[in-house]
Amino acid sequence: MDFDWTMAGGSFLVAIVVGLTGMGGGALMTPMLVTFFGVSPLAAVSSDLVAAAVMKPVGSAVHYRQGTINMRLVGWLCLGSVPAAFSGVLLARAIGHGARVEDVISKAMGVALLIAAAGLVVRGYLAHRARSGADPADGGTPEITIRPVPTVLVGLVGGLVVGITSVGSGSLIIVALLALYPALKANQLVGTDLLQAVPLVFAAALGHLLFGDFRMEVTAALLVGSVPGVYLGSKVSSRAPGGLIRRVLALVLVASALKMFGLGAVPLAWTMVTLASATVAFWLVQRSRSTRAGDGGDAARDASADQLVH
Repeated sequence: MDFDWTMAGGSFLVAIVVGLTGMGGGALMTPMLVTFFGVSPLAAVSSDLVAAAVMKPVGSAVHYRQGTINMRLVGWLCLGSVPAAFSGVLLARAIGHGARVEDVISKAMGVALLIAAAGLVVRGYLAHRARSGADPADGGTPEITIRPVPTVLVGLVGGLVVGITSVGSGSLIIVALLALYPALKANQLVGTDLLQAVPLVFAAALGHLLFGDFRMEVTAALLVGSVPGVYLGSKVSSRAPGGLIRRVLALVLVASALKMFGLGAVPLAWTMVTLASATVAFWLVQRSRSTRAGDGGDAARDASADQLVH
């Protein structure tokens, strides 16, 4: 099969979004392959995971050098996620072959995409928490009490979802980590999640190489587009309106999920218009509240200054 430059271009655009937001690789790449390029769901998952196995170590290496990783958490997560990711491939194959397994994987991918959209909302909350100063002030990893059993279970569920759908390593697990360990700083949550995702994705990729429907030409196109795309997205991420990008990406993920569930074009369009309108209305209300709160804070500071002067 000839090299597909159109697919490489699509992966380049998706990778720019990944570089801008730190999220959305499997959640966007796999649906793109299925929806726009006619790749079967199992082949899309297999090829995307093998490509991700090449890309994942890059981001985790940066966080490792910066010391924003809790290695004990990584160990407990991997205890559950690595075998579960490999088992997810076997589970997908055990379901059957042909249309049946493809339908099951499509539905599972839809659920995972909804989880990814929720993860973007959580990522926005983390960014807001960091800006508001709610994170611990020191740069070291906060002292937390490790909860082994819940942490292993999080890794197990996350690994299983990734093994079946290729979605979840950057969304499902980070949401669960935030719930279990709210004391961790935002960058430490992301760094810990990124490092544990490396062996997770490697295990899933190995399973798909052995038992999945891996296609070298698809993976090659993904890598050719995604490597420069991630680099470019990372370069401009500091100048881009991250909040706006996260909102748009969340809507895209929801639309992709509904498409995987087989929703028709007209109901899908009305659903997305309703969601977009609700998102804009909510954002305007929150912005109004933040503005009033900021004005109140400025007034209080001015009153304190007057008291000091007089």
